[in-house]
Amino acid sequence: MAPTRKNQSRLTKAERRRFVDAVLKLKRRGEYDAFVRTHLDFYVSDGESRLRVAHMAPSFFPWHRRFLLDFERALQRIDAGVTVPYWDWTKDRTPAASLWGDDLMGGTGRGPDRRVTTGPFARGSGHWVIKVGVTDGDFLTRDLGRPRAPITLPTAREVADAMADPRYDVPPYDSTARAGFRNRLEGWTSARGDERWRNHNRVHRWVGGHMLGGASVNDPVFWLNHAFVDLLWDRWRRRHPRSAPYLPAQPPGTGSSQHRRVVARHERMPPWDVRPDDLLDHRAHYRYGG
Repeated sequence: MAPTRKNQSRLTKAERRRFVDAVLKLKRRGEYDAFVRTHLDFYVSDGESRLRVAHMAPSFFPWHRRFLLDFERALQRIDAGVTVPYWDWTKDRTPAASLWGDDLMGGTGRGPDRRVTTGPFARGSGHWVIKVGVTDGDFLTRDLGRPRAPITLPTAREVADAMADPRYDVPPYDSTARAGFRNRLEGWTSARGDERWRNHNRVHRWVGGHMLGGASVNDPVFWLNHAFVDLLWDRWRRRHPRSAPYLPAQPPGTGSSQHRRVVARHERMPPWDVRPDDLLDHRAHYRYGG
């Protein structure tokens, strides 16, 4: 039977410890930082005239599904019983949620530098040193909820609005798409200020610190956020079984602004030799629990 990814709020103490221990061991081996580099390398905006696969593109969901699978398999080489839990940010909406306890993610950053000082990923523990995408310090930073200019996590209604769209994606297949489930859940809009960020994007803004840029994988909560995004993609597919599971079905032509900038359903999705079509069904690899 495929392993089960659980809601982080339902993890036992032992499951929390095993997950954290596996992540820390992956970091000590130097393998964790390779994941940070990969995400940073493929964090390409639609303002750049080159191929996008990780963000601002139709392959946002399958790319991160494969990325999560690689990470989960790396953890399971350390502890076969470990899976990546998910964070339902429509329910666990405050810095007081169990997610931010000292036995899982640790809390928010302290002081003007927003340095995380609690939990297993605090620099003071000696186990979590930022080595990729380093800016002012080699410690993990967060600013949960951004108290100086408060921002809220996405609501269940905002998620429902995205889930209701029966179209997987629509032209121009980038951050300016006015409709389509992919862009609505990824969270790009034409609004101004904090309203520009919705769903997945707003979560990154709410956590703050290292979660704000391409090196967001430096914060292990990245994986819990994307596990929930992956779960929502699965729910969308089951809700719209007659919809095309991935678009575009064919590569945009030479007259399109997205020619050779996004991948079609049957095209290779770097850095792997896989296609979005290969990642439409996760049930052989894992399932989701409550």
